[in-house]
Amino acid sequence: MGSLAVATTYSPSSIAPLRARCRFGFHFASFLSSTTKLKCPSIATRTTLAVATDPTVSVNPNPNPNPNQLLLPSNESSERLLRIRHTSAHVMAMAVQKLYPDAKVTIGPWIENGFYYDFDMEPLTDKDLKRIKKEMDRIIGRNLPLLREEVSRDEAHRRISALNEPYKLEILESIKDDTITIYHIGNEWWDLCAGPHVDSTGNINKKAVELESIAGAYWRGDERKPMLQRIYGTAWENEEQLKAYLNFKEEAKRRDHRRIGQDLDLFSIQDDAGGGLVFWHPKGAIVRHIIEDFWKKIHLKCGYDLLYTPHVAKADLWKISGHLDFYKENMYDQMDIEDELYQLRPMNCPYHILVYKSKLHSYRDFPIRVAELGTVYRYELSGSLHGLFRVRGFTQDDAHIFCLDDQIKDEIRGVLDLTEEILLQFGFDKYEVNLSTRPEKAVGDDDIWEKATTALEDALDDKGWSYQIDDGGGAFYGPKIDIKIEDALGRKWQCSTIQVDFNLPQRFDITYVDSNTEKRRPIMIHRAVLGSLERFFGVLIEHYAGDFPLWLSPIQARVLPVTDAQLEYSKGVANKLKMYGIRVEVCHGERLPKLIRNAEKQKIPLMAVVGSKEVETETVTVRSRFGGELGTMSVDDFIDRIRLASENPRSL
Repeated sequence: MGSLAVATTYSPSSIAPLRARCRFGFHFASFLSSTTKLKCPSIATRTTLAVATDPTVSVNPNPNPNPNQLLLPSNESSERLLRIRHTSAHVMAMAVQKLYPDAKVTIGPWIENGFYYDFDMEPLTDKDLKRIKKEMDRIIGRNLPLLREEVSRDEAHRRISALNEPYKLEILESIKDDTITIYHIGNEWWDLCAGPHVDSTGNINKKAVELESIAGAYWRGDERKPMLQRIYGTAWENEEQLKAYLNFKEEAKRRDHRRIGQDLDLFSIQDDAGGGLVFWHPKGAIVRHIIEDFWKKIHLKCGYDLLYTPHVAKADLWKISGHLDFYKENMYDQMDIEDELYQLRPMNCPYHILVYKSKLHSYRDFPIRVAELGTVYRYELSGSLHGLFRVRGFTQDDAHIFCLDDQIKDEIRGVLDLTEEILLQFGFDKYEVNLSTRPEKAVGDDDIWEKATTALEDALDDKGWSYQIDDGGGAFYGPKIDIKIEDALGRKWQCSTIQVDFNLPQRFDITYVDSNTEKRRPIMIHRAVLGSLERFFGVLIEHYAGDFPLWLSPIQARVLPVTDAQLEYSKGVANKLKMYGIRVEVCHGERLPKLIRNAEKQKIPLMAVVGSKEVETETVTVRSRFGGELGTMSVDDFIDRIRLASENPRSL
């Protein structure tokens, strides 16, 4: 049986403090902060930033330590938990076949927070889950032993055929060992399995197991094969752990970017246009504009040239790059245009190479850094689409560096500094870093692989970041660094990637002239910091639960006249704020308490209340979303404080 084990930690008492911590993350007290100017991080700058690299911790909904925190075990940190989850999957399959004798079993692995099992059977409902859980409880209560048996391949084939389990026959054919292992639950049910399991079903706490959901899943992930019924469950060592996990799930549900995106009118996926295609609404588009503007400014300051390249290209380009050979299933069909085949781009890399090839280069030109917010299109099955996290068209913050062999380390270090500067700007300061090295099959000679890998290691060491080595986990064309960011719930999100590439320079035959006037091939480095704007925006929404920092909020302030008599003055205040680039709107026509509630519901950071007294004194009375009333001040003072807080976003 396969494993998708990822570690987790949760706290049963973390949810309420967590909400408060995240809400006050942009408190109006930040008006007292000092201004920090945008700067390009120095390559020589060191950092003492703590980086989360412990493989047993991938989810921690309360990053702030407290004495009441319950650290949940993970599949990696607790073999007992892994065994409980694996056996729970078998117990569930046994229960299903007892209740639905015609159901055919397939696979049932343990996963990050529990387990699942796929069945070929009639569609299930939530009511069916309750029946299945009740039957599981009976099996657990009988304390049936888990017995391991070794049989020959022929014997396994005979037994599976006798049960008429076609999927198990297919699994048997994929097993290479001659000795086949079977696990029995008592003398009543068995499954092909390598283990491990608990000694008996009584070792499972039935009150720490819950069936969570039903989903459709194609057999072997192939849409041409049968659609199966997948039942997800969670299992823990005790009830307290289950309660903590369920609390965490509830908080994650509250933060779901799809719900918040709709509530705050940030984005949508329109059925009339097609799945996986994102429509950025005005408020979401403002946030995207802010992200893009910051991204462009810091890249220009750090020596990158910005590019804009086409969304389509001749199919021949993708033949040269190798995408048609290795990535065709993720690409859209070709278009016949005037007897030539064109294709939507799934990547930006070949375009940047063509720009490089558009003129001759000397060794004196290096390093050459180019960057683009380039939209790409990749085919995804409709069932795999998920809000902003899994889409069919998205914009990558793509960049490529062309450099000499002896410049790799400094360029990688520069990318690490830039990555940290950008991520800190958006409130992410905890990372997990992985360095993936040469796989068994690779292009490029041993010397360049060793030199590039050493350069990546040296850059990470020089940066002072802890990291794990994924031996043999690199791409066939070069070693890479992957950086996962940790959000407010302690979840890890893959965003940043730095990849050395020995393949494309060779495929496109890119060269430069060295000091001896001989042609040489440069090193190419791919890198992305945010990954894709769509996915990163989804992460931001869930990280802040829609309560964006003041500098990033689509509407920074809302002016609220107490009555229509103050409307003209309020419009004048709003116009003055707009002159200074402050995003503001005026709302009126309701009683003041309702205007305030509506502003809070829309997660507006600041409210400027205007009554007759404020009109008379040419002031505003300011309220923050969670700080309450902050006092009366002049409009100029209000503007100065907003600008000061917005210019120092990391203080928010």
